[in-house]
Amino acid sequence: MENLAHKTEISSTILGTVADMRSFSFEEKKAASYTENSTDLLPDAILGIKKNLINKTEIIHLFNAQIEKLTWYNDLENDNLLLINDLIACMKDAYSSLVRKYNTFDALKDKKIAKNEIKNFKNAVEELKETYQDLESVFFFLPAMPDFKATTKQLSLI
Repeated sequence: MENLAHKTEISSTILGTVADMRSFSFEEKKAASYTENSTDLLPDAILGIKKNLINKTEIIHLFNAQIEKLTWYNDLENDNLLLINDLIACMKDAYSSLVRKYNTFDALKDKKIAKNEIKNFKNAVEELKETYQDLESVFFFLPAMPDFKATTKQLSLI
């Protein structure tokens, strides 16, 4: 019975994360990019850009933390692995959109506007890439290695 509850928890966690990442990725694709004209606006608009970057950075950090927790699960069934695969695809899609957005910040960087916010955003985006690569490794590449299976089994006994 405990195993069934555990599997239900895993499924709901993965489903929630997939849905959240899917929505985030979709919104990033739809969101307007920053342009050089944006930097000519009033200081209030620049504060808005900074707040937007801070918000997106925090969201990415939350996703990274939430997704890293998934790597501690083991012996997932195929339906959960399929969801993890969907999550990885959403993360790759979000990463691609976020990199494109980062590349639009050249005018801001040239004018030294939101320098720290842009740097933190870039770091969070790179962490997102590392997180989906880790997820992919843990669930799809490493389990194919006999040494990894043996080590995982030993760790689960602790």
